[in-house]
Amino acid sequence: MKTIKMNKVLIALDYNPTAKKIAEVGFSLARAMQSEIILLHIISTPVDYASTAYDPIMGFGGFANLDLHQPDIKQLTNSAFDFLNNVKKHLGDSKIDTIVKEGEYADAILKTANEIKADVIVIGSHSKKWLETILLGSTTKEVLNQSNIPLFIVPTKKKV
Repeated sequence: MKTIKMNKVLIALDYNPTAKKIAEVGFSLARAMQSEIILLHIISTPVDYASTAYDPIMGFGGFANLDLHQPDIKQLTNSAFDFLNNVKKHLGDSKIDTIVKEGEYADAILKTANEIKADVIVIGSHSKKWLETILLGSTTKEVLNQSNIPLFIVPTKKKV
């Protein structure tokens, strides 16, 4: 049997407290495989950044300075890079690469994974209510159905 080397691990993170668990699990996986790590954040809908309920996520205080009624994409991109840089600091590895893209989540994740020739994609599975999943779809499900790259799915549902 031929052994396949996993050289690049792409960790897709949204702006949500669950990003901490996804980043830490993805980082551990990549370290165990001695792989290059790339953190990815997709900018899709500015309203995703509107929550003031989140405490700082891995040291990042949030997107509070943004005007979400008329978002400046450059400012949003810079804030997203700040978020990913705080994730890097939290993980304690300055060699981690960061990428910020715009677009629909699943499409942008898959396109980026193919562009960088990722060997595995680490993504979270949020615990949305069944109606939300039916109406909105699931990014993880879309990536899973369309990907030709292996996925490592991190469940983020709170335990009952």
